[in-house]
Amino acid sequence: MKNNVKIARIKASLKQEQLASQTGVTRQTIGLIEKGTYNPSLQLCVAIAKALNKTLDELFWEVE
Repeated sequence: MKNNVKIARIKASLKQEQLASQTGVTRQTIGLIEKGTYNPSLQLCVAIAKALNKTLDELFWEVE
C-alpha cells in the first residue's frame, strides 16, 4: 500500500521511534508501514493520522 506517512512524519519533525511511541507500536512497524509492506489496521491508521495531525485521506489514499 502506498502512503504518505513518512513524508508527514518528517514534516512533523518526528522520528520513527517517537511516532511509534505515540501510536503504541514498534519502530519496526512504522518502518514497514512507510515502506508499504505492512497494512495497518484501521485503528492504527486513525492513531497515526491523529499523531501527525492529518486526515486518513492525506496519509493513505491517492487522488488519481
